[in-house]
Amino acid sequence: VQLQASGGGLVQAGGSLRLFCAASGRPFSTYTMGWFRQAPGKEREYVAAISWSGSSTAYSDSVKGRFTISRDNGKNTVYLQMNSLKSEDTAVYYCAAGPRERGLISEAYEYVYWGQGTQVTVSS
Repeated sequence: VQLQASGGGLVQAGGSLRLFCAASGRPFSTYTMGWFRQAPGKEREYVAAISWSGSSTAYSDSVKGRFTISRDNGKNTVYLQMNSLKSEDTAVYYCAAGPRERGLISEAYEYVYWGQGTQVTVSS
């Protein structure tokens, strides 16, 4: 499956952005979907995951209560709504697809397909 992330940009602290990840290729509902991010000089960090049906979600402690992951299997798209953004949210954000039988995956190595990343910059 091919993944295309978009929606990043520059936003002031306290603002919002919505990221998109469009999938093509194999049936989208086959996959658990996740979002990760990587800031300069830091390791890739798990952000959120959503089950194949969208009925279950999970978040890292750093974004819980501020970010919401969702998906539309009819549109082959997963979303990340980011509210109350902070400067420490600045990073390149990546979407990823993993086997749905693994459930809500938080480890990067378990994801099979990755998008190219979209830059999010939060100014303080």
